[in-house]
Amino acid sequence: MYIFTIDAERYDESSLNIVQIESLINKHRNIIGKIKKNKRYYEGEHDIKRRQKKYKGSANNKVICNHAKDISDTATGYFMNSPISYNTYDGDDETLLDKLTDAFDNADVDDADSDNAHDMSVCGVAYEYVYIKQDTTDIAVRNIEADHTFLVYDDTIEQNLLFGVYYYRFKDAITDQYCYRATVVTKNYRYTMIIDCSTHKHRMIEEMVPHYFGDVPIIEYRNNKLCIGDFEQQISLIDAYNKLMSDRVNDKEQFVEALLVIYGSLMGDDNEEVSETMKILKENGLLELPSEARAEYISRTFDESGMEVLRKAIKEDIYTFSHVPNLTDENFVGNSSGVAMEYKLLGLQMITGEKEKYYKKGLRRRIDLFCNYLGLKAININKNNIKITFTRKLPKNLNELAQMIANLSGKVSNETLIEQLPFVEDASNEAEKVKKENEENIKTQQALFKSQNEVPFYDEKDAPSDSEDDESDSIGINKAS
Repeated sequence: MYIFTIDAERYDESSLNIVQIESLINKHRNIIGKIKKNKRYYEGEHDIKRRQKKYKGSANNKVICNHAKDISDTATGYFMNSPISYNTYDGDDETLLDKLTDAFDNADVDDADSDNAHDMSVCGVAYEYVYIKQDTTDIAVRNIEADHTFLVYDDTIEQNLLFGVYYYRFKDAITDQYCYRATVVTKNYRYTMIIDCSTHKHRMIEEMVPHYFGDVPIIEYRNNKLCIGDFEQQISLIDAYNKLMSDRVNDKEQFVEALLVIYGSLMGDDNEEVSETMKILKENGLLELPSEARAEYISRTFDESGMEVLRKAIKEDIYTFSHVPNLTDENFVGNSSGVAMEYKLLGLQMITGEKEKYYKKGLRRRIDLFCNYLGLKAININKNNIKITFTRKLPKNLNELAQMIANLSGKVSNETLIEQLPFVEDASNEAEKVKKENEENIKTQQALFKSQNEVPFYDEKDAPSDSEDDESDSIGINKAS
């Protein structure tokens, strides 16, 4: 991971040195070969495609098994398969938090998060640009190419961020020369410039423009400390796997095209007759020979079982060293317990934890930029009171989960227990619904209990007289007697 640093004492954000910007861009172009190679492998442009034939007429299959894409897609899906949620630590300022989340929704941050996670996995680093939409006052967020973006820090031990650069190459239609258009953003200003590297003639397209974010609006998201992609260190194994599979197909093809050797006879007296005999042989598959002659095929023999063992070993090493599991492996079966599944995904969880750590740093900067800009609209949000939560969606044993929740009931808050349920998106809202349902059930039970224990009301004129009681008694006695 190369970090660009300059002398802080010679830096002035109100007067940028364009020649210095050109020098930084040229240095960045020289170190992005790794990123371009990772992107090439993800897209299926592997080195096996450049392999030449060993000799004329030999088989030269170029089989591509894109483990790079499989590893990256699996790691990205596990890391960012659900939108990031934001809450407050103490439960206060919910109204102000809604203002921030509404701004996030308008800026489509979920799409930017998905693109950032993909670039982190492939390139090892991702960048996003926070800006104001044209002719509006709304904030927008966009993922920008990692191989066209870099940040510049000062040369102190703290490495304070000074500015960010986003550039791309284009061809000038008038001069017919290739130039670079660069956008440079500092803590308070934005510059747009044209850099002509062939003639070293540079110019500003527009004067510096304030952006009102209070910090550099380009955010860096690292995949890990050294900005290494998820499959970057397994490229040599991927190449070996491609070569092995290509050679297996070549061997099969050469086996089918085996040489026919004839002993004790000729195919013909001259080349024309030999060609005619070969044509008949290919069309009819029949060859007539004298009784003393014989024919047989000469073919290469190869150890298929040994090659299969080597193939499995290389494939296992690819997934083992990347810490990303092969989900098509027979070890991932549906009847595995929750603990067994956790052990199988332990490596993936470790690299995902590293991703989360660095992504939260970037999200803190995003929140700072949004809060600084919303503060200009008199929306004062306590950015230190915002909790960032990542959610995983994995197959879970709901019976084990229900038993765990039942055992912890009364020892852990209900909201925390509800958060463990994979089918509940908002734990606080769900806890409030449960509370209301319990209150309604209590009221219903109280009303039912009251109706069952009420004493029946009788009117005095409907009550039986004493004489009727005596008569009924005497009747009863007579009947009894």
